[in-house]
Amino acid sequence: MIDAVVAGHLCLDITPKFLNQPVNSFSEVVSPGGLVEVGAADVHLGGCVANTGLAMQKLGASVCLMGKLGLDTFGDMAMASLHTYQADTSYMRQTEGTTSYSVVLSPAGIDRAFLHHPGVNNTFREDDLNFSKIKDARLFHFGYPSLMRRFYENDGTLLEKIFRKVKEGGTATSMDMAAIDDASEAGGVDWTNILAHTLPCVDFFVPSIEELAYMIDRPRYNSWLAQANGRAIPEILNVERDIVPLAKHLVEMGAKIVLVKCGALGMLLYTADKARLENLSSLLCPNEWANQIHFEPSFVPERIVSATGAGDTSIAAFLCSVLNGYGWLECVRYAAATGACCLAGYDALSELLPFSQLKEKITAGWRKNGVAWQQNGK
Repeated sequence: MIDAVVAGHLCLDITPKFLNQPVNSFSEVVSPGGLVEVGAADVHLGGCVANTGLAMQKLGASVCLMGKLGLDTFGDMAMASLHTYQADTSYMRQTEGTTSYSVVLSPAGIDRAFLHHPGVNNTFREDDLNFSKIKDARLFHFGYPSLMRRFYENDGTLLEKIFRKVKEGGTATSMDMAAIDDASEAGGVDWTNILAHTLPCVDFFVPSIEELAYMIDRPRYNSWLAQANGRAIPEILNVERDIVPLAKHLVEMGAKIVLVKCGALGMLLYTADKARLENLSSLLCPNEWANQIHFEPSFVPERIVSATGAGDTSIAAFLCSVLNGYGWLECVRYAAATGACCLAGYDALSELLPFSQLKEKITAGWRKNGVAWQQNGK
């Protein structure tokens, strides 16, 4: 038995190195008709399959990757890169079409933005998954259905079908999302309806606060966007007023354990009651994990080079901690700590530390951006 299958979105990330001093908005860096001198581009694997899957492997889990690449130069580059990480590519597919890529715009001082081409991720379907291999895994993690057309068309029927099939096979499930272009096809989808049908089959749901609000409370998201006025949305949020109610709604919709990524603010854990966690007893202690509401502030990073992959790798650390049998607080802290480590590199993986070193840094008093907030017995 392997620890995890990580499937879904895979791409190449192309990240120009901005040379600017920290700024407060993109308008201070880029303007119409202007020219911005940048450094060399960093080109590396991106998407959930690479960032989360390879991070889990680096953190000690046995992982099988399932993704799709095109038969083109980018696809060859991506496959070669996977081989350098000694990843199991037995279930990776190269097919006709173009490989997905993102141009990551990450000036110093502000949150990054993406120019994204979905490529063959839009043709990913049920047949691209090996369910016998998934059944042999303890955990199935699927990332970014919001960037994969087959999983949001037809009211998300395929997404629900796959998660239901995996759950019926006895494997625990996890799902992550990605930001949605409001003007895209995915922006016109009823995500509340899709999640209402899929979340009852999802054990761990790990979206960002922006993705979450966009999907289930668009007016609230638009209000936050206006208030932020170009800044990162988490900067204007209050945990108890803004984040907790949305996480609670996800659990009411059927998710069992919700971890909401809130950027530089931190992350919120919200869990269901013991009865609903019983089927996860092989991974965690339902008594300990039940009825938890906890906000973990982010750790202060040693330096900030790029936020690319920080959310994905924090989820990798969280899921690996769960697979290791750690308690919920330790799992959340390792997730926050790994996200802070990731910020120190242009790629998602080079700056990650093993749990033993993270524990040493935390025990030694690693400084945090705030104070933890917790509510038990909800």
